[in-house]
Amino acid sequence: MKTLSRLLIIILATASLALLGGCGKKQIPPYVPVNNAGTAAGKNITYPTPASSQATGPSVESLDNTGGANGNSLDLASTTAAENTRAYKELHGRSSVQLQPIYFDFDQAIVRSDQIPTLEQNADYLKQTPDVKVIVEGNCDERGTNEYNLALGERRALNGKKFLVELGVEQDRVRTISYGEERPLFTGHDEFAWSHNRRDDFVIE
Repeated sequence: MKTLSRLLIIILATASLALLGGCGKKQIPPYVPVNNAGTAAGKNITYPTPASSQATGPSVESLDNTGGANGNSLDLASTTAAENTRAYKELHGRSSVQLQPIYFDFDQAIVRSDQIPTLEQNADYLKQTPDVKVIVEGNCDERGTNEYNLALGERRALNGKKFLVELGVEQDRVRTISYGEERPLFTGHDEFAWSHNRRDDFVIE
């Protein structure tokens, strides 16, 4: 009899625990993957924009400009979306938006005749804004040694400055720097990339 009572108590206790455990369970909704457009199960989901990404206006670009297909990727944390496009880079290089770059032939520092109209436009802008100072940045493609390309970039920058001065821009408003091959705009190893990397940029200080 005692054995039967103990068995009955054990069965009742086990059933009570099972019922209590079942009451504590919560229904977990099934996982619904969210696509890149923020849509889940046909519903639009709006995500808050981080405060750091709401800054407006251009920001300073990092010297590291590598990566991406055809070398088109810039550091997104330090540039605006517009500056990251291939079209923008082809038009402006790393020049300030008010100015445009000029391009050079391979292993040459002489300003090409087809680049003179661009220099004239840059000079006109600088003459209309007498408080603005500009840096002429000389750049090269990857071919040649680092030392040679730094010297070639300096000659290109100096020739760009010389043209601006001859076109009426005060000499003390223009300074030069050479980056040689260190800041490729496009990182491909073809004539498209090389021709865009052989340039002077005009950057407002």
